[in-house]
Amino acid sequence: MKTLYFECSSGAAGDMLCASLLELLPEKEEFVNKLNKVFNPEIIFEAEKVCKNGISGTHLHVVINGSEEGEEHHHHHEHHHRTLRDIENIINSFDVSSSVKTNALSVYRIVTEAESIVHGMEVSEVHLHEVGALDAIADITAFCMLVEELGADKIIASPINVGFGTVNAAHGVLPVPAPATAIILEGMPIYTNNVSGELCTPTGAALLKFFADEYRYMPAMKIDKAGYGFGKKELEVLNCVRSFIGENCENNQVNTLEFNIDDMTAEEIAFACETFLENGAKDVFTTSIGMKKSRPGTKITVLCSAEDKEKMLSLIFRHTTTLGVREAVFERYTLKRSIENISTPYGDIRIKHSEGFGVEKSKPEYEDIAKIARENNLTFREAKALLR
Repeated sequence: MKTLYFECSSGAAGDMLCASLLELLPEKEEFVNKLNKVFNPEIIFEAEKVCKNGISGTHLHVVINGSEEGEEHHHHHEHHHRTLRDIENIINSFDVSSSVKTNALSVYRIVTEAESIVHGMEVSEVHLHEVGALDAIADITAFCMLVEELGADKIIASPINVGFGTVNAAHGVLPVPAPATAIILEGMPIYTNNVSGELCTPTGAALLKFFADEYRYMPAMKIDKAGYGFGKKELEVLNCVRSFIGENCENNQVNTLEFNIDDMTAEEIAFACETFLENGAKDVFTTSIGMKKSRPGTKITVLCSAEDKEKMLSLIFRHTTTLGVREAVFERYTLKRSIENISTPYGDIRIKHSEGFGVEKSKPEYEDIAKIARENNLTFREAKALLR
């Protein structure tokens, strides 16, 4: 599965996210030219190759009518007062795909809904200031174009460092994260450390809110390329968003959840194990063990994917009496599998084929053999022999 991963240890802003994605493309200059054809002549993108802390990356400038808009422009000069309808008209005028327009407007709706909650007004009445500026509109649209260009099947973002302290905004000095940003970040994992300032902007938060399928630390991936997108601020840490694109290797891993039980009946254990399997466990098995106080017990082992782990833990604690679960992650090597349906004098049966590592195997489906045995008053072995 082609996976795009964002590492947000220095926060997230629209220009940083875009710059990190631009680094992943084989023809960066060609894509910048594509951006400039879309936004010309009012909005111009300039990709600057920079080196900070000994690391090479890209800083993406957005030039509006000949001058670069930025934090100083927003905070100390004339503010923009665009409504969502104004922004819809601007984005719909761009020569981009319908999916890019739809995604960009969806990101803006996230921002506008957050602002409406903060200011206690209807979405249609909200006037966007910094986020309504042309450079923000360009960043959001460009990000949507870059995501479309890269064509990832899944997007994952790390927990986001939001910084701390205060930020100067159109409505005065606000706490970090700013109130609208805090609303956008609801449901997303965030943290702060000793880096002062606004590290996560409303634009960055909304882009990750809309596009990320999940938020966690990097999964097992076979990396094709990494990109460094640098921000404007000089921080005591490397101020960049780092992105990675590659193949998710988690299908080669399995999470093993196990726990011991000494106070459940055989029927209760069987029901719990069936429930785990019905809800996506790859396998469930039990082992007879001796426990403390000379009690005979049962060790229950549940194998699942990383994405199903939280669901399995919830089911385990609900359907068993255990108070704790142990976890281990193992590499798993599997054969490629396929199923072939064949017709026989005794009915249709499914043949399971598997191959890999120089091995080929075939085996009839148990349930189909069992059905033939029952219908013809045969033993399982006799029914299986009829198919040779």
